[in-house]
Amino acid sequence: MKILILQSSPRAKGNTAWMAEVYKDAAEAAGHEVTLVNVAKKKIAGCLACEYCHGKGEGACVQKDDMQELYPLLQEAEVIVLATPIYYFTFNSQMQAAIHRCYSIMKPAKVKKMALLMSSYSPGVYDAAIQQFKYLCGFWKAEDAGVVTAMNDEQKTEETKQKVETLINKL
Repeated sequence: MKILILQSSPRAKGNTAWMAEVYKDAAEAAGHEVTLVNVAKKKIAGCLACEYCHGKGEGACVQKDDMQELYPLLQEAEVIVLATPIYYFTFNSQMQAAIHRCYSIMKPAKVKKMALLMSSYSPGVYDAAIQQFKYLCGFWKAEDAGVVTAMNDEQKTEETKQKVETLINKL
């Protein structure tokens, strides 16, 4: 399967980035084609709500930023994995910008499954992000292929690695 991992941590060696790499390595080892994009390192502006994409643009966004690199990857992906740190209850702003810009395409054409990887140093902050993920799966008509969270002492552990790798079995 073609898997797209959108990783949104600005910390290249951080906990979220580690989880995304673990997923990538396990998926590749299982024979899947994987692309990992760190959206935190991309210049992706927020949606302008200009409706160009649904009028003259015929699905193309009027903004010409790094999101242009993601649109073809999103349209070909059969599995989309969101890997985001949770700073304040929901996906971080870098992930939100990329998701909001999907408004122009409404739904990635081939997506069948999605997974969510999250890390945080704060207790009790995952529920809103998990709910957002579930709504996104429903809107995109994608099967929820699992959620893995890692807080404080769970980060970069063998147990968390195994939880992430187990998600590959759901593909």
